[in-house]
Amino acid sequence: MADREKTDVAELSYEQARDELIAVVSELEQGSSTLEQSLSLWERGEALAQRCDEWLIGAKARLDAARGNGAR
Repeated sequence: MADREKTDVAELSYEQARDELIAVVSELEQGSSTLEQSLSLWERGEALAQRCDEWLIGAKARLDAARGNGAR
């Protein structure tokens, strides 16, 4: 996990953020981390989820714009 934490979330593609978020959730579900590690994972997961939301909101805006432009 340490290598992943070095990567700035803002630099990740949607797919990279989603895949890392899946790994974080899986690691948290195992329950084998210390409290400190779990908190760190949770914070990273929150940032990854927000990054995914940003990508999806951006994609929706582009689709909406394309539909609006195509209808004219």
